[in-house]
Amino acid sequence: MTDTKPVVARLVAAGLEPREARWLVEELGGDPGALEQAQRRRLKGEPLQYVLGHWPFRTLDLDLDQRVLIPRPETEELVDFALKELAASSLAAPLLLDLGCGSGAIGLSLLAELGERGIRGSLVAIDDSRDALANARSNAMKHGLHAVTFVHSNWFAALDPSFAGRFDLIVANPPYIGEEEFATLDPVLGYEPRGALVAPDADGVAGFSDVERIIREAPKWLTHRGVLVLEHGETQGDASLLAAKSAGFEECVDVADLAGHPRVLVART
Repeated sequence: MTDTKPVVARLVAAGLEPREARWLVEELGGDPGALEQAQRRRLKGEPLQYVLGHWPFRTLDLDLDQRVLIPRPETEELVDFALKELAASSLAAPLLLDLGCGSGAIGLSLLAELGERGIRGSLVAIDDSRDALANARSNAMKHGLHAVTFVHSNWFAALDPSFAGRFDLIVANPPYIGEEEFATLDPVLGYEPRGALVAPDADGVAGFSDVERIIREAPKWLTHRGVLVLEHGETQGDASLLAAKSAGFEECVDVADLAGHPRVLVART
């Protein structure tokens, strides 16, 4: 077995963190050219997830690059909330809608984990970026998840009207960072698609435009007792609840993430 310690040590000496150096050596083996290129990309500040070209999300290993947002741990929690709602509904074949699917992390995870429970869900995955849809399609094929329809659309705009009133669950992790806040955040976010992070203000709330639009339009597409599970910014909890009540949702709760920040709206028709 090849001793990788000297290679890891060289990467650490060049400026990489030991854990990241080990990951790169495990991924790229002894290919010095690939390791050198990966080292340069990482030291310039490019996120490790893009350098590796894939990253775990719940039970899936997702291929990803700069066409899509890097999935966050708080979004894994959103999947937990969605699965709890589906379990409570006892549906044998739920129809799901993933708005702004990106890499497919949320919707594909739901399909995969429902399948493990013997539930045959179907998914419509929407994104306004054709590049993101291509990435999501690739991930669906990688994991053998075939019950997916991909739609190029700005939120609900191009969704076939025949879907009105048919979705049992809508999930979304839309952009919710305001322009001023984005300017104060880690510059590493500049590697990710800005349109998946930053949104205009609405109702006097920074970065709230897309969140508000999804909440307002979602009831039209949900079944009776259908559920919207939506991630939002930590300062947008109250505004999200108010928007959900204004949109006509019967039951609305806002759930904190593991860090204790308001993070996920769960709204039922």
